[in-house]
Amino acid sequence: MEKRTILAFALSLIVLIGWSALFGPKNGQLPKKIASKDKQSVEVSKKDILKDRTNDGSDSLHPSQSAVALNNRNSSGQVQNMEEKRITIDTPLYKAVFTNRGPGIVSFRLKKYHETADPLSPLIELVALRKDKWRFITTSFGMQPAYSKARDLSAVCRVESDGDINLQNSGAGFKDLSFVSERLDGLVVRHTFRFYSNTYTIDYTVDVINRSGHPVAGKFFTQFNVNLSDKKKDYYSHKGFVLLENNSLEEVSLKEPGEKKVFTGRIDWCAYEDTYFIRAVIPEKPLHRFFNAAMLGPDLLSANFFGSDVSVVPAGKVFAVYKLYMGPRDLGILKSVGADLDRAVNFGWTDIIAKPLLYSLRLINRYVHNYGISIILLTILIKIVFWPLSRKSYQSMKEMQKLQPRMAKIREKYKNDREQMNKEIMALYKTYKVNPMGGCLPMIIQLPVFFALYRLLGCAIELRHAPFVLWITDLSAPDRLFHFSFHIPFMTPPYGIPVLTILMGVSMFVQQKMTPTAGDPTQAKVMLLLPVIFTVMFINFPSGLVLYWLFNNIISIIQQYFIQKRSA
Repeated sequence: MEKRTILAFALSLIVLIGWSALFGPKNGQLPKKIASKDKQSVEVSKKDILKDRTNDGSDSLHPSQSAVALNNRNSSGQVQNMEEKRITIDTPLYKAVFTNRGPGIVSFRLKKYHETADPLSPLIELVALRKDKWRFITTSFGMQPAYSKARDLSAVCRVESDGDINLQNSGAGFKDLSFVSERLDGLVVRHTFRFYSNTYTIDYTVDVINRSGHPVAGKFFTQFNVNLSDKKKDYYSHKGFVLLENNSLEEVSLKEPGEKKVFTGRIDWCAYEDTYFIRAVIPEKPLHRFFNAAMLGPDLLSANFFGSDVSVVPAGKVFAVYKLYMGPRDLGILKSVGADLDRAVNFGWTDIIAKPLLYSLRLINRYVHNYGISIILLTILIKIVFWPLSRKSYQSMKEMQKLQPRMAKIREKYKNDREQMNKEIMALYKTYKVNPMGGCLPMIIQLPVFFALYRLLGCAIELRHAPFVLWITDLSAPDRLFHFSFHIPFMTPPYGIPVLTILMGVSMFVQQKMTPTAGDPTQAKVMLLLPVIFTVMFINFPSGLVLYWLFNNIISIIQQYFIQKRSA
C-alpha cells in the first residue's frame, strides 16, 4: 500500500503534465450568433468643437488608454502622399519607436528585461513583425473592416510633435504624441498617445471629426498582428490571444493556418501573451463587442476587436478611448492597471492556491533578496503547515509495515480465493485498528499544492533570469554546470551537467530506501526505478522547480528520520 502511494504520487505528476498539454489552454468558442449591436449617434456643433480645442489650437482629446493605429485611406482607396517619420519614445521602463505610416508601433523594447541572463544581451522586443507592411497593433474607423485579413497600412499621417520624446528625467510626468489624417471622404482622424515615465501603460484616444456635408456611419476596430517566435508548447502557461469576455477568461489556441475563433459579448480587454510578457488593449467602457482571431500563416496570428456601430453627423465628432499595456506578466503590476487584467496570469485549476503561494514567495524575497533562498524558505513553510498530515502518513505506513508478515500468510493461504483473502485482510485491519488509506490520504491532500507550485515556478516572471548561487544564474532555466558540444539524450540545449536534477534523484532514492516497504520484492524493484524516472522527467524543468523538489525531499528525509527514531 505504501509503495502504491508513492507510485500514485508519481503518476499524478505525469497526469499533471499530460493535463497541461491537452487541456491547459482553453480553446476559443465556436462563433455565436452576433446580437444586434448598440447604435449611437453623436451630434456636436462647430461651436462645441472649437470649445474642445486647447490653447495651442489642437483638438482636445480624452487621453486615456491604449495604443493603436489608423488606416489613412478614404472610401476610394486614395492615400495622402507624405514622408514617413519615426518617433522614439524613451522612458525608464521602455524604448519604443512609432511610425506615422498607419500610424503604428515599429519597436517596443523593455529596458529591465533581456533575452538571456547575460546583462549585455539584447533587450526583450515585444514587437517583432517581419514584414514592414504589417503593424503590430492598429485602430481604424470605417464601414467594412477586414474581419480576418491583416491590413496593409501604407497611408501616412501628419505628426504633431517636435521630435522624439524623452521621459528619462521627467519624474512622474507625461507627454503626448498625436497623428492626424485628413481623409478625402471628409473625416479627420486624430490618434493621440500619452506616455508616462513610471508605467508600462499608454493612454490612447482616437477622435473622428466629420467635416463632410453628410452623415458618416462606421465603427472603431482594432487589430493585432503577431509573428510567433516559436511554436514550442509551453506546459506552464498559455501562449496566444486571451480576452476577458462576459467576466470569463478565454484563452484562444490557434494551431493551423486558416483556423479562426470568434467571440461575442461584453469584452473588457483583449491581449496577446506568452510565458512572461503581455500586450493588452483595454477599452475605457466595455461594450457589446466582437472579437475574432485567425492564423493567417505558419507563424502569423491576427485578431480583430470591433466596437459598436456609430453615426457621425456633419460637424460632429466621436471618439474611442483605450489603454495599452505592454510589459511583464507581473501580478502586482497588472493588478494596478485595473480592469481585472491580472486575471491574465492564470494557473488553471490550481489558481486559487498558486496565487497566494506567489504572493508569499514575493513577500519572503523582500527580506532575503534571493529567489532561490525564497523557494527554500517557502518549501520549509509548506512542510511545517503539512507536518501533522506527514507525521500521520509516516506513522500509518509504519503500522502497515508491522502487519506485512501476517498479510503475507493470509495471501498465501487464500491465494485461490480472492474474496476470502480480502475479508481476512480487512478483519486484520479492524483488529489492529489500522487504516490502509492512512498513509495515502495525507499525501493526496497535499497534491494540489505540489501541482500549484509546478505551474507557478514554471512561469513566474519573478524567477526569470533570477540568480541563485554559483552556476545557477537563471531559476527559470534548466541548471547546467559546464556546456558541452555533444548531444545528451533526453536533454534540450544547452547540454551540460544537471547538478540539481541529479541531487534531486539521489534524494528521492534515499527517501525511497527510508520509506516502509510492503514486502513485495517485485514492487520494491519497480519503486526503486522512480528516482530514475523523475530524474529524466526533471532534466529540462526550470531550476527553480527542481530546487523546490530537492529541498522538499531533503526535509521529508529529515522528518522521516526523527519519526523513525522516536518510534524506535
